Amino acid sequence: MANILKLEKRAAVVAALCEGNSARATSRLVDVSYDTVAKLSLELGEECIRYMDEHLRNLTCKRLEVDEIWAFCRCKAKNVPEDAAGQLGYGDLWAFTAIDPASKLIPAFRIGHRDGEHAAAFMRDLASRLAHRVTLVTDGHSMYPEAVESAFGSEVDFAQLVKEFKAGPPQSEGHDHRYSPQPCARQMKTVITGNPNKADISTSLIERSNLAVRMGMRRYTRLTNGFSRRLRNHTAAFGLFTFHYNYVRIHRSLRVTPAMAAGVTKRLWSIEDMVALLPDTVTGRKRGPYKKREEKAA
Repeated sequence: MANILKLEKRAAVVAALCEGNSARATSRLVDVSYDTVAKLSLELGEECIRYMDEHLRNLTCKRLEVDEIWAFCRCKAKNVPEDAAGQLGYGDLWAFTAIDPASKLIPAFRIGHRDGEHAAAFMRDLASRLAHRVTLVTDGHSMYPEAVESAFGSEVDFAQLVKEFKAGPPQSEGHDHRYSPQPCARQMKTVITGNPNKADISTSLIERSNLAVRMGMRRYTRLTNGFSRRLRNHTAAFGLFTFHYNYVRIHRSLRVTPAMAAGVTKRLWSIEDMVALLPDTVTGRKRGPYKKREEKAA
């Protein structure tokens, strides 16, 4: 079992995963079996999700940017078996995320289809974590207005930013632009609900956050075979990355972690603290006395 590894070894595995290494590369770097890496990633990722679900509450964010990022599970959409078509966990997956531009905190995420049902579920989860009215900005996808209304009602300043891009040279000229978007020709800012400040209508930070996801998680790196075979593992991996980003990684512009900047925690977490979230294999109790640590820091 993954939990019988020494703390230092488990911390090395988690550090390698959170720096964008695949599970097999991590197993070679740390000299542990692939199954151990996969089991540790799954168990700790799910524990990280539970911890964030409990503690990322009553957030005082003033503005949030929302977007979704593509990945796939098991196989590409074109290779999904007919009997599994449309099932979550087969083919395309979309990770809905939000970011607070002030603290750089990612308060919530949700893995699902790019449709109104999963967008609404994500927005309801996001709304439940906030302490007061916020300015919310998304791209121009048609699923968002209804999703935001179902979660926030009129208690939100909501706007959408639609970008139009210049036409590029044709593929026949030898140019491949699948992964290189054309320059933006213009941006259209549309207020949907409330009275958001026009200067706050931007999605630049959430788009930069999407890059951090692709750089920090092998499952989201394009043109590799590092994809997940199971939805549960995929979700746990995203939770592991998000927790590390929020609590452990110091943001260069803030010089603290996003969780510290948002007032969620008063201390800098370490990889060892992350690993300590796992239940003890003998007693079944948590290894890390987090409540005492937080009270002492306060």
